Amino acid sequence: MENRIRASLGFDDALADFDPQEFTSASTTRAKPAPEVARVVAEKAGFKSREAGQTTFPTPTEPTSPLRRRRTGRNAQFNLKAKPETIAAYCALADQNGWGLGETLEYAVALLEREYGNP
Repeated sequence: MENRIRASLGFDDALADFDPQEFTSASTTRAKPAPEVARVVAEKAGFKSREAGQTTFPTPTEPTSPLRRRRTGRNAQFNLKAKPETIAAYCALADQNGWGLGETLEYAVALLEREYGNP
């Protein structure tokens, strides 16, 4: 096997002067700013404190849409694509009657079977 000379990557000079002792944790430790200085800088940057008693929580509001979660025994998922207006009408119908989305589908299928016959 012949000896091949590797191409220089340009690190030879830097590696010759390299001293691993320069990279100890003591040389990279920075002094922490005083807590009041850190607080002022954080407030100017828009950070909010997480300290107890400092946080204000928004008051609870009514959900924008009704929660339709309940135990029904339905455990099979049924995904389909529809127009946004069809989905809105479907959800509005479910909300008007206080039905869950799965229950609304069952009523729709029963109505379609009555109207068009059972397949």
